[in-house]
Amino acid sequence: MRELSREDLRSCCASTKWVEKVAARGPFRDLDALRRASEAAFTVLTWEDVLEALAAHPRIGERPGGAGREAAWSRSEQSGMADAGPDLLDAIREGNAAYERRFGHVYLVCATGRDAGELLALLRERLGNDEETERKVVAGELSKIVALRLAKLWEGR
Repeated sequence: MRELSREDLRSCCASTKWVEKVAARGPFRDLDALRRASEAAFTVLTWEDVLEALAAHPRIGERPGGAGREAAWSRSEQSGMADAGPDLLDAIREGNAAYERRFGHVYLVCATGRDAGELLALLRERLGNDEETERKVVAGELSKIVALRLAKLWEGR
């Protein structure tokens, strides 16, 4: 059995409600039990809780500095941006701005394993979503990111 601190959990998801719901189900026998607790917590999050979590995520293409675990994970998750040229980076910056004007929050996508061109194409596609659809997509992407981070946390990376 393994107990995880709220700080550990917060590095995976910055939603206070998510952290509290997951922490309340610990200690955890294995990663699957931790993931189940996360999935259960996601079912009770409000949009405001999701927005709280989004506030901790950098824009795609803007890799965070700092030595913290979450910043390091974010840099790793966005590693597909490393080879993007200036034109592609400009297009992503413009897309980020258009997305934020349209939806009022940062464009969130599970960037792991995706290159800059794919991330831009997804951004442009999602600009066509209505608000309700996009909220569902955002919550799903957040859940994917959190699941990957929980695995890293469990494995001590």
